[in-house]
Amino acid sequence: MEDRIELPALRRLAEFAPDTVDEATRSIEVVWSTGARVQRRSLFGEAHDEELSLEPGHVRLERLNAGAPFLRVHDAGDLDAVIGSVVPGSVRVEEGRGLARIALSERAEVEPIWRDIKAGHIRAVSIGYQVHRYEITKPEGSRELWRAVDWTPFEISAVPVGADPEAGFRHGPDLQSCTLVRKHETPRTRNAPMKDDTTQTDVVETITTEETTTRAQPAEDAGQRAAPDPAPQDARQDTPHDTRAEIDAARLAERERVSAIHDLIARFDLGRAFADDLVKRGVSLDEARRAILDALAEKSDETRSFPHVEMPLGGRHEALTRREAVASALLHRYSPTLFPLEDAARAYRGMTLMEIARECLESSGTSTRGLSRDEVATRALHSTSDFPEILSAVTNKTLRQAYEAYPRTFQLFCRQVLATDFKAMHRVQLGEAPQLLKVNESGEFKRGTLGEAKESYRIETYGRVVAITRQVLINDDLDAFTRIPAMYGNSIAQLESDVVWGIITSNPAMADGKALFHASHGNLAGTGAALSVDSVGAARAAMRKQTGLDAKTVLNIRPAYLIVPAALELKAEQLLAQNIVPPSTTNVVPQSIRTLSPIAEPRLDAASATAWYLAASPNQIDTIEYAYLEGQQGAYIETRNGFDVDGIEIKCRLDFGAKAIDWRGLYRNPGA
Repeated sequence: MEDRIELPALRRLAEFAPDTVDEATRSIEVVWSTGARVQRRSLFGEAHDEELSLEPGHVRLERLNAGAPFLRVHDAGDLDAVIGSVVPGSVRVEEGRGLARIALSERAEVEPIWRDIKAGHIRAVSIGYQVHRYEITKPEGSRELWRAVDWTPFEISAVPVGADPEAGFRHGPDLQSCTLVRKHETPRTRNAPMKDDTTQTDVVETITTEETTTRAQPAEDAGQRAAPDPAPQDARQDTPHDTRAEIDAARLAERERVSAIHDLIARFDLGRAFADDLVKRGVSLDEARRAILDALAEKSDETRSFPHVEMPLGGRHEALTRREAVASALLHRYSPTLFPLEDAARAYRGMTLMEIARECLESSGTSTRGLSRDEVATRALHSTSDFPEILSAVTNKTLRQAYEAYPRTFQLFCRQVLATDFKAMHRVQLGEAPQLLKVNESGEFKRGTLGEAKESYRIETYGRVVAITRQVLINDDLDAFTRIPAMYGNSIAQLESDVVWGIITSNPAMADGKALFHASHGNLAGTGAALSVDSVGAARAAMRKQTGLDAKTVLNIRPAYLIVPAALELKAEQLLAQNIVPPSTTNVVPQSIRTLSPIAEPRLDAASATAWYLAASPNQIDTIEYAYLEGQQGAYIETRNGFDVDGIEIKCRLDFGAKAIDWRGLYRNPGA
């Protein structure tokens, strides 16, 4: 017996395995299913148990193994909700458990989630899956058991609810096709007791459908696929020894059938006439349910609906695709070299900002017929259309591109850290380890201490707001949405450089009360000397002779960078150039000096056009440390519909700070 039945997409809980964290790949193992039995409720409100089979051939792993998305709480309607993906090829079933490795995104907003996962604060994950075939049985004395023997997991999400192998939940009334294999007993007639001489056998009833969601056959076909269960009076005729109790039971069963059919029809608002027809035709309750599902399928469209998400059959919302395509077209118009045109964006390549605004309003269901350019601009900027989101995406990408393109020369010799708040950060300047002492036979190990000093600093917030008015949109001035954010990106990168290089040029006091470059620190030349092999050699020797805080232990610091103002850039390059055939031995530049990497910074010229510096690698010893607020690394931009101005306001913010932590990794020569 074949029919089609539509069931919701399902989700159930699983959990992380925090001890499998891999920092290098930002990945972690998850147990995405144990197949545990959980209680469900059908569309009709009846409880049953569900069990996911993890036997070979029962679960399709292709979608997960192809790099399925790792979402934030099943949010399939926003690209920002994709916080990672399943590592292709990592999905497997071992010892009755579904396992996979999840790799998290390196985006700044994902960093807090990654830290909480590593710390074990976030342990629960939930899988979204589709069931294609159930086997249904009715164990003695318990609820029906729906065992999924053909199903597909298609996404994994981080969720706040703690993992519970006996719990699960689903979201949304969207319909999907599946196959049910129902095992029941015959030949006992419905509502008739089994006689002693009746043999109990298993009959398998298969309800088969296509794998993808399609419209069900009309409800009137349901009667052609299966005859209705015999009416209660038929059961009386098949039973040779009727009793008054049996007759009463049959009447009670009939009343329950009629009542259940009317309740179900009313619940799904299918009309009383439909219920009356099912009752008059003597349709059994099971057949009535199938007819109701067919009627619901007739009313449904081709969009699966979750409580907060709309998911088309293709797996991606059309609005997201259109939004990205329009943003790509605008970015390509701004800079064809930096932003190549995507195929989906070709349809929007020649459209003006006003045409795009009209397109977004029409797509959101707002008619623009008869509206002036001013009205279109105002409604596009202050509506629920995609237009503000498109402009926000364009401004963010242009700002980020300009920010990353600006040369920040300090990053080579400085160390980056993250600050969790705006409180003062204390950095310990570690001294040398204590000298090891000889231990005689049966002697004791003597304790030693580390010398230390402390430097403190905090991050500061920098920001500005600029408004883009509707006049800009009406005039089709795309530069306002691209050039302004790009200039902000450059400005932010320049600010970072100003802060860090300001430490070098201002020579601030350290925690010991002496300047960063000071004769007592052994990192300042007593007499200025021009760049030469001898002067660089003397500076290198001074850095190698630096001692620990005990003034005894030689640290042997090796300089890695030669830092010069722009006026000395050519001289530094000539000094460090490879001498293929030097004219004399006095012109040979030693290999140890040629290994220095030159850094030319024009901000140094304002302080001194002759002074030059050596810096060690931050991997060997601390020099200057710079910090961003955690989750806000680098440039950060926000947009909103303007209130004081008629347009969009763009706010650019930077949370940044820097401080010299140790003087021993730096050296200054005033030059000549």
